[in-house]
Amino acid sequence: MEQKPKKSNILRFFPYTKGFRLQFVLSLFMVMVAVVANYMTPQVIRVTVDSVINDSPFNLPGFLVGWIESIGGRDMLRSHIVICAGASLAFAALSGLANYSSRMNLARACEGTVARVRDTLFDHIQHLPYAWHNSHQTGDIIQRCTQDVDLIRNFVSDQLMEVVRTVLLIGVSLALMFAMNVELALVVTAFIPLVVVVSLVFYVIVGRKFQRADETEGELTALVQENLTGVRVVRAFGRERYEIDRFNKKNEEFTNMWVNLGKIMGINWGLGDFSAGFQVLVIIVVGVFFVEAGNLTAGEFLAFTAYNSMLVWPARNLGRLLSELSKTSISATRLFDILDAKEEQDAPGAKTPPLTGDIVFDHVSFGYSPSSGVVEDVSFTIKAGSTFGILGATGSGKSTLMYLLDRLYELPRGQGSITIGGVDIRDIQLAHLRKNIGIVLQEPFLFSKTFRESIADGSTREDLESVRHYARLAVIDDAIVNFAQGYETPIGERGVTISGGQKQRVAIARMLMQDTPIKIFDDSLSAVDMETDQKIRQSIQQNVHGTTILIAHRITTLMNADQILVLDHGRVAQLGNHQQLSQQEGIYKRIFDMQKGTGEEN
Repeated sequence: MEQKPKKSNILRFFPYTKGFRLQFVLSLFMVMVAVVANYMTPQVIRVTVDSVINDSPFNLPGFLVGWIESIGGRDMLRSHIVICAGASLAFAALSGLANYSSRMNLARACEGTVARVRDTLFDHIQHLPYAWHNSHQTGDIIQRCTQDVDLIRNFVSDQLMEVVRTVLLIGVSLALMFAMNVELALVVTAFIPLVVVVSLVFYVIVGRKFQRADETEGELTALVQENLTGVRVVRAFGRERYEIDRFNKKNEEFTNMWVNLGKIMGINWGLGDFSAGFQVLVIIVVGVFFVEAGNLTAGEFLAFTAYNSMLVWPARNLGRLLSELSKTSISATRLFDILDAKEEQDAPGAKTPPLTGDIVFDHVSFGYSPSSGVVEDVSFTIKAGSTFGILGATGSGKSTLMYLLDRLYELPRGQGSITIGGVDIRDIQLAHLRKNIGIVLQEPFLFSKTFRESIADGSTREDLESVRHYARLAVIDDAIVNFAQGYETPIGERGVTISGGQKQRVAIARMLMQDTPIKIFDDSLSAVDMETDQKIRQSIQQNVHGTTILIAHRITTLMNADQILVLDHGRVAQLGNHQQLSQQEGIYKRIFDMQKGTGEEN
């Protein structure tokens, strides 16, 4: 059902930058401009000290020396020292403007790229098989699609350009240092491998621990989501203390992981501070010695000290960037675990036939895992336009047959076939198949909408009269109009503000309004009383056309069906109408006699 995920990294997000790459390039260019402009200020100080205040020759490119001579040379600059200050200010302004432009272009490109990633993720999840959703916790999926996507966004918007800036800062600093004094530049360079090695060690350690912390955060999110979803069960069984203890235990585990990560990062930053301070101290001592020896001018020493200070932060920052890269790589892998999952696909040449013919299950066998079979060698035919009932104990495979019919689970080749009008459902387009099969589950899901919106959901008609027509068929109209806002009453998340029976009837009305040729009621009358059950069945029988499949535990719900299938441990035990089965010794008669004894008959 799911292909093995590829080994992922952030480079796999490159295709999502299409349409925004110019902004990325402009941002990169402006970063380069900002770095160069930023590094010109120490050069202005060097020239001012050595060649304006003192009498050293101008160590500048020829065109700049010519320009200085044309405006009056050293004497003019010495008497108008504000020009040097203005040059320094101009480079600072250029650096600021370049940084602003870089941030603006990067923000547009980053947000556009991440929005495309979110859209792709959501679209992909919508097309993943039902089996995939059953095998993944909702909370973990949400955590991947929010927190992990945010980590990607933060890396692209902040750390990615910071990586470029850091590399440029280190490269430009070393180049200028070597140009001024090779020996002192070599002293500075000797510290860089130490910083890189320490950073790489922390990169490996933090990467492993962050992956586990990220997984634990997903488990924590799943726990909260599960608790909020089942809040009524928690209240009904007085499980508040148990749920609080369970959450506290998981939260403590999650907190301890981040505390340990904080300790590791603290060690990293502590070592970085020590090495940075030691490096500055060494450069000052050696630099003063070189100045005294005449190998370095005072201006060069000042510029060298400034460049070394500029180099300290990028070198220290390298560890943080590698740590962020580690986190981002883990998040990217978790996202591509989803994106690499195989979507539901139509068979080559899939058809869109009218689904109004007989439904035939021919020697169908299926299990949710290779080691367990749910249904075995099941064969039966549902005549077009008839009402077909299915009865069986819990776990006998009733719902599984309907999931297979709707292709929520794929029936593997060689394990039988299911056909509609003679066409194998595996050769029918999925969207066409599901558009023509309506299902009401025992525990239907209702979105947080009004009654009118909930019933019209999935239908092209939304006018109130049409909605009320199908609500009457589901015997829910009278209950809805008694609400203060009638059909405009919000029903709450998952229909939590209405009873189980009302929820089932709203779901029935929603399915009926889709007017599909095949309608499946999967124990969808279990929460209504017997009188309402009878009214709904009579209403559907008199006003609804097409093939109807009823799954139920009540004999009264099934007794008017044209045929009734009885399942026992995944196999066909009996098949016939109510009159035939009620006179045969077997499961059906036994259940019928028990329900007669308890008054469950009509």
